[in-house]
Amino acid sequence: MALLRKTAAALSAAAAVLLAIPPVSASATPHPHNRTLARETFDRLPLGPVTSGRGWTADTAGGSLSVVAGSGGQGRELRVHTDGNGRAFLVFDQLAPPGNSFWARMRLRVDAFPIAPDWAHWTIAEASGSDSPTLVRPLGGQYAPTDHGNFWGVGSDLGPTGDWTSWKTSAPAVAGTWQCVEFHLDATDNRVTVYFDRVEQTDLTVSTKEHGGTGDDFVFPDFEKLKLGWQLYQADPDPSSYDIRLDDIVVSTRRVGGCGK
Repeated sequence: MALLRKTAAALSAAAAVLLAIPPVSASATPHPHNRTLARETFDRLPLGPVTSGRGWTADTAGGSLSVVAGSGGQGRELRVHTDGNGRAFLVFDQLAPPGNSFWARMRLRVDAFPIAPDWAHWTIAEASGSDSPTLVRPLGGQYAPTDHGNFWGVGSDLGPTGDWTSWKTSAPAVAGTWQCVEFHLDATDNRVTVYFDRVEQTDLTVSTKEHGGTGDDFVFPDFEKLKLGWQLYQADPDPSSYDIRLDDIVVSTRRVGGCGK
């Protein structure tokens, strides 16, 4: 009997200890795939020319990056400037997103789009990986003289589907206007989805079988690098120089939502 009483007392003590340990809540253990891969607001960088920031470097030729005062009188922004068909990008080069899929969001303003030469092609975002030559361009566009304007489009180059930009007249590119731009690269179907001011641009969506290139499948590389900025590929464009503003950049494994400013 004494032995039974001692055993019962020991079990009661052990149960008390277990009850005293607080449960682990879902909010305290975030899903391992829900995380920010890169972020930049430019507010902590000094004004003037810049070649690197938090987790990014610069890729420029015939162009430059500068931190400037915010257009709305608050904070700071990145001014991207190019001459002719130069390029200027900030480069996040250590992404390695889980599942090879990610979201990106930014505030964006393009001062002017090209009106010459015909079919002038420009890129604002380009994602790539060292395992494949394929360049995925989730944000860019083209000047279409047949439709008298510039139009947004998703594109690609150097892969099996060739060099293409699937621009749509339903998505006109308007100069001098701030937009909150998002895009999602989803490796489950090699799908690129674009959002302007929180509204999905369904006409711009491309995927493995539905894209603007050859009859081959459109397949993502293993993403390591994301470039954001500006490049125009044709010589002697009109205008002869370009200025773009970027701010409030987030690259994440989940959708972040609207811009902060």
